[in-house]
Amino acid sequence: MRNFKMHRYLTLWQLHKPYGISKTGVFDALSGYMRMQIAHKSSTLGRKPKKKVYHRVHELDRVMELQKKPTLILQLISVIQSQKTGSLLLRDLEKEVGFVQKWNYMAVIEKYPPIFRVLGRQGEKSPPAVTLTEKAKKIAALESEARLKMEPILVRNLRKLLMLSVDCRLPLETIESIATELGLPSDFKNSVILKYPQFFRLNEFNGREHLHLESWDSSLAVTAREERLPDVPVGQPQGTGKNKISKDGNFYGPYAFRLNFPVGFRPNMSYLEEVQRWQKMDFPSPYLNARRFEAADPKARKRAVAVLHELLSLTMEKRLTSAQMDAFHFEYRLPARLLLCLIKHQGIFYVTNKGVMSTVILKEAYDGSNLIYKCPLLEFRDKLVALMGRKEGSSCAGASSSVVN
Repeated sequence: MRNFKMHRYLTLWQLHKPYGISKTGVFDALSGYMRMQIAHKSSTLGRKPKKKVYHRVHELDRVMELQKKPTLILQLISVIQSQKTGSLLLRDLEKEVGFVQKWNYMAVIEKYPPIFRVLGRQGEKSPPAVTLTEKAKKIAALESEARLKMEPILVRNLRKLLMLSVDCRLPLETIESIATELGLPSDFKNSVILKYPQFFRLNEFNGREHLHLESWDSSLAVTAREERLPDVPVGQPQGTGKNKISKDGNFYGPYAFRLNFPVGFRPNMSYLEEVQRWQKMDFPSPYLNARRFEAADPKARKRAVAVLHELLSLTMEKRLTSAQMDAFHFEYRLPARLLLCLIKHQGIFYVTNKGVMSTVILKEAYDGSNLIYKCPLLEFRDKLVALMGRKEGSSCAGASSSVVN
């Protein structure tokens, strides 16, 4: 909780250098706003610094709200499918999910009869149990096909994750911490890693089991940002003339990021000029070894932003909790003040505290509250969640926080 207690004072000059010098902020745990202490230059003694508000994006906050019910549904389906009989006695539900969660699942069973069917009601001899409806069973049977389509995607993304690290290796527990977000099956160690010995190797390092990359593939050392570079003249501000400053911060060029400032954010001209200089600045590839660069170098700092962008891009829903991202701190040489780096680049990342933990979302991956691109596994889960009565396109991909085995 250290980040909640940090207070620093910044000069007005620093405020207008958002892409050069790190700022320190503090979350208001009640309102959810990010407030940064700004000490303006003044001859008046004892003047309290003004607070800079971190602008909320309600559509992205809603992503976290929309995922709650789908998550419960998919977790319950997973529990039911894990039973040999294909049904779960209601009296055993507490053993599977705990006493507190039991009542949330009971409410889901009652609310969604198109998905769940209760057997052995009052008057019947057999004890009450829950199973899937015939329609839900037909959709659930499509999972193996979705998993088959996902396998090459998972292998590719695992290789890229390892290539981003300084020694082409990661602790296995670090990968396990984001296995759900990557779309990995619960038995990925056997079903994915050991299946591809030409790419992966497991061994002990410093007393911990690590996953090592067996061979480097230069064709994979291309970031998601580079793959999506628009086919337009390099060095032109988006939607403006040659020498004009882009009002939304977007700039066409090989080193530019797609920016999306929140509604209500009113950058002044000096801010936009600084953003454009930052957008034009070249930087080393995230796939080059971080040991080659000085952390204080502005180009290295921009490279760190690209590493964070790439890490989020490799997940199914383009989001991770701040704790999950921090788990890569040493291997990826992430910024010392990671949360502040994410907040500073609010046109690229969005930090929401709508959930159990603060979550970092890659803005460009969403249109409102909807994920723009969905992998085969998310498309499969959308079909299940659609039985709730929610449209597939608007069902929250956040339901992938559970693993359907």
